[in-house]
Amino acid sequence: MADIVTVALSLMLATSQPAAGDTATTGAPAGDPSTRYCLRVDPITGSRMETIQCRTREDWALLEVDVDQEWAENGVRVLA
Repeated sequence: MADIVTVALSLMLATSQPAAGDTATTGAPAGDPSTRYCLRVDPITGSRMETIQCRTREDWALLEVDVDQEWAENGVRVLA
């Protein structure tokens, strides 16, 4: 019985920790204030074309977008 509990706890711990190379925890690459971060955004209604917008961190913040949070899923490129 103790072996089953030990194995179950080990599996829970192994699956709850992010992997060392997990990009979700690293955020967007660092840059200066003029660096533009390109992110995928929702397409315009009625369109299936993917839309990518490039803005500075300050511009994204004005739109209430946290670049570091969105980068792992929607980040495309950085323009210095």
